[in-house]
Amino acid sequence: MTGKKTDVRPTDVALYFIPIATRIPLKFGPQTLTVVTLARVCMRVTDSSAKTVEGWGETPLSVQWVWPTDLSYDERHEALKAFCVKLATAWAGYEVSGHAMEIGAAFINNELPKLLEQFNAAERAGREPMCWLAALVCCSVFDIALHDAYGVMHDAYIYDTYNAQYMSKDLSHFITPADGADVSFKGKYPQDFLVRPRPDKLPAWHLVAGKDCVKPDELKGDEPDDGYPVLLRDWIRRDGLNCLKVKLRGDDPAWDYDRLTTVGKMSIEEGVDWLTSDFNCTVTDPAYVNEILDRLVVEHPRIYGMILYVEQPFPYDLEANRIDVHSVSSRKPLFMDESAHDWHLVKLGRTLGWSGVALKTCKTQSGALMTLCWAKAHGMTLMVQDLSNPMLAQIPHCLLSAHAGTIMGVETNAMQFYPAVSAPEAAVHPDLYERKDGCVSLATLTGPGFGYCLDKMQRQLPEPAVGFKE
Repeated sequence: MTGKKTDVRPTDVALYFIPIATRIPLKFGPQTLTVVTLARVCMRVTDSSAKTVEGWGETPLSVQWVWPTDLSYDERHEALKAFCVKLATAWAGYEVSGHAMEIGAAFINNELPKLLEQFNAAERAGREPMCWLAALVCCSVFDIALHDAYGVMHDAYIYDTYNAQYMSKDLSHFITPADGADVSFKGKYPQDFLVRPRPDKLPAWHLVAGKDCVKPDELKGDEPDDGYPVLLRDWIRRDGLNCLKVKLRGDDPAWDYDRLTTVGKMSIEEGVDWLTSDFNCTVTDPAYVNEILDRLVVEHPRIYGMILYVEQPFPYDLEANRIDVHSVSSRKPLFMDESAHDWHLVKLGRTLGWSGVALKTCKTQSGALMTLCWAKAHGMTLMVQDLSNPMLAQIPHCLLSAHAGTIMGVETNAMQFYPAVSAPEAAVHPDLYERKDGCVSLATLTGPGFGYCLDKMQRQLPEPAVGFKE
């Protein structure tokens, strides 16, 4: 190996699949999630002295969100797992060295497109190809493990390494400014755009999903009796919630308006200050959103004022659906989510009128950092959105939010849909897996990498889908 003394390179990978079930269905847009497989990766990296350490990453393979299509769940699920296996082999033999972000960016830009093309040609021949968002989510678990391992190698908190001391390349090697913008990334590093020191308490957004019970007359009698709330009002009171994210249909304006006003009125009664509306890519005409907002401002001005931002109403394939959305963002901040695969698409979105970006670690830690820096440099507002991240996945997710400087806290809803599965992690970081006074706490995240404290967790893993080479 040559280069900086702080450089590492990936040398081996173990991949695990952990199936979990939701306690209640999670509906977003036209799709409903009742089970999910978590991909967990242990990555070994080596430095120039042949020292080897391990890092960990995890993400839900949320089939319905990453690959929205009419294909069966099983077909998409098996394809995602198969692609993870293909990625494990590629990462274990990846010969690029450097800082974790430098390696991650190189893999995402150079290797991942080729691997996806090969996979679709061989495994999906004659069938619908797997999409880029799905490939990114599969890749993210390896990239997160890489960043954790890099911090462990240097006995450093990973967010203390995104600077010239550890990185050989500044941001100008990864991202370029918008045409005509008075922005330069020369001599800039991610640390220049991060909130430091991080806040250790974050306001928590609760998800009001499409099948969630808001009022008692919506109960069907088959709800779980497991000690956790079912009704929205009970969740608000139990967790001291102050921020609610409302999932909407995007193809039924009467239902969407009723849902927003119902949740809004309850929020006012319970002292909740903030709402956001998430249409989940189902809207094709800005007039749909505008009419709901314009009706709210006349009939329920207080509820309108409580809406902090609007999230991703329009199709996630931004290049194929170049909808001018300035009319929506003139009413409320408009955030890209599914469309924000990377900074290139955020650059395009900005020209179309999007004003903010919802970051997700499931699109890779490296990619999230690049998008964060590009968006902040161009005056865009940030949020960090959830993929119902339980277990280890919750930790990088919340840390990204803490360092991003979001418009308001972090969305965190795994405790709504499968709280019990995070018990080993919650035993070590209890206030990160339970919302108290409307917040989650990161105070126990100490030590190198992402501060997991894995040695204190009693997590039994299944047999690996891909084991270490040794």
